[in-house]
Amino acid sequence: MSDGVNMQRIVGRGQPGLSTLEVTYQWFFRLVAAYSLLFGLMYWVRLIGFYQGTEWRFDLMPVHWQIVSVSLAALFPFAASGLWMLASWGPVIWFLCAAIEILMHVGLPELYGVRWAVVASHLLVALLFAVFQLLFYLSRRKEAG
Repeated sequence: MSDGVNMQRIVGRGQPGLSTLEVTYQWFFRLVAAYSLLFGLMYWVRLIGFYQGTEWRFDLMPVHWQIVSVSLAALFPFAASGLWMLASWGPVIWFLCAAIEILMHVGLPELYGVRWAVVASHLLVALLFAVFQLLFYLSRRKEAG
């Protein structure tokens, strides 16, 4: 196959056999990619000091914030690119980012504060990933007999 045909296969164009569930899953990945890119950009804004408050300049941040800010500023865009390309490692990196943020805001609220909206959004996305996997399992089981 030529590279053009492979690329069409990856993004789901030109494939008449693609189910509605598969197309929806691909667009879900892309939506989560956009959301991850937004989260990554928010961390970059904090790192470069273009954010309200003196503690959000990198040199004035406490060390625990410096560590997670740098890590998540790198990991969220990486997850976004993997999700957008529909790569198998995209959800893995996203899960790592989500786990870090949930641990920050639920497990260590005295250091990072509690941000229930962030926690809820990550849990909702994880739930939707699980629902899609269940639907794919049921679909394969139905096709098998």
